[in-house]
Amino acid sequence: MNQAILSRTASSTVPIAAGESLKRRALTGSRMTSSRLIGLLFLTGFLVYGVGAGLVTSVTGAPDFLSTIAAHQTTLVLGAFLMLLNTGVDVGKGVLFFPILERHGKRTALAYLATMMVEVVLLDVGALALLLIIPLSRQHGVGAGVAKALGSLAIQANAMAYQIAEMSLGVGCVFLCSLLFRTRLIPRFLSIAGLIGYPILVAGSIAEIFGIHIGLYLTIPGMFFELVLPFWLFIKGFEPKAYAQGTIR
Repeated sequence: MNQAILSRTASSTVPIAAGESLKRRALTGSRMTSSRLIGLLFLTGFLVYGVGAGLVTSVTGAPDFLSTIAAHQTTLVLGAFLMLLNTGVDVGKGVLFFPILERHGKRTALAYLATMMVEVVLLDVGALALLLIIPLSRQHGVGAGVAKALGSLAIQANAMAYQIAEMSLGVGCVFLCSLLFRTRLIPRFLSIAGLIGYPILVAGSIAEIFGIHIGLYLTIPGMFFELVLPFWLFIKGFEPKAYAQGTIR
């Protein structure tokens, strides 16, 4: 009789073990998929907005840029479109990160998502301001001096929106990196790089707003985090034990 009981117990544990194994394999697949998607979005955002801003600057950086808009309108529109396209990239990044972060700290997850939303709205305002240069260049009834002043104002509006957006990004990523450091979802050296780099980014944005042009140099520490993290996520993914927290019952 004891042997029969043991046999039934053993046979009942086999499906349970198989079920747990399948669940863990599914979780591993989910972990790597999420890791690689987030890593891809980090790189895509860096590339898309950077190329877009470069195209816009190639047009608006000329001394008498309004007179050249007709010849370079496609370049300006394409650049602004790429800057706007970054909205979907950053929103996607925040949305994909949210369920992972929420398992470790809902307030931190909400704070990061909220700052990402503020960032994309500000970046969009700046890109739309740049697009206003096109109809402005066609207003022949407006004096040349007034048109140039309004065009310069549009460029300054984009620059100011960008700096405030970077401040929002920096604050949000401090929340992000503090949680990543605490939970060890990624190696701590990467989290520390973000915790150092993003406050410096915020300081650089504030300096730019006050006319102290050192912001470009102060983006370098944060850039290390944003470039190394995607490759880490592609190759290793989030740390399995930390990622699994709250997902296995």
